[in-house]
Amino acid sequence: MGDGYAEWASRLDGATVWTWSGPRDPARPVLPDGCMDLLWNGGRLMVAGPDTHAFSPDGTVGICAGVRFAPGTAPALLGVPAHELRDRRVALDALWPGGLVRGLTERIGAAPDPAAALEDVALRRAADSDAPDPLTVSVASQLRQGRSVAAVARAVGLGARQLHRRSLTAFGYGPKTLARVLRLQRALDLVRAGTPYAEAAYAAGCTDQAHLAREMRDLAGTTLGGYLAATGYAGLAANSETAQPSGSRTTA
Repeated sequence: MGDGYAEWASRLDGATVWTWSGPRDPARPVLPDGCMDLLWNGGRLMVAGPDTHAFSPDGTVGICAGVRFAPGTAPALLGVPAHELRDRRVALDALWPGGLVRGLTERIGAAPDPAAALEDVALRRAADSDAPDPLTVSVASQLRQGRSVAAVARAVGLGARQLHRRSLTAFGYGPKTLARVLRLQRALDLVRAGTPYAEAAYAAGCTDQAHLAREMRDLAGTTLGGYLAATGYAGLAANSETAQPSGSRTTA
């Protein structure tokens, strides 16, 4: 396994398996994405809860693996409401019986492919767990498509308070925060694909490029250009900035 990040679709519906090998760069933050992860890191099993702001790695050198669960799907599998893990990284044995976690830790540590062994853990746990709440899975899907919170609430037949309560359990925060997180991710996908900042902001659902800039500062703690440069998109960042409409002085 070479240094760097890799990911691929999991056999678990909606999940992604990923690996990281080599030093972690503290200047390369992990941005909020509405997801939760089951992690194998430094010989330990961990859970990463849903983030409301960027998370900076500690620079540790090593091999990490994870299973990233789609928004709203992890709480049933993990057996804990998402809001209890918001902005936290916790040891799995704080959530599951210690003996079980020790056995899983030994099994993954001895496996030739820790990522595959970790995915097997997730698959077996999912088979023995209740299915994710279909309502909140639908909420996440509709918000990912850019629908407004009000429209989603009407579509699923919930009032604002009911939707907020169900969202705390499923996503770790309210639907408005999830909508912001998913909108930022849409904008980043567009920019990575070569769309100029202003066009990406509008297409993702921001009112303008300045709105996207504020969202980057609030959720990521950096500028869009700074984030792209830190994650290896320096040339794209420069190209997008020069592609701004004439007269615009706003940079994300």
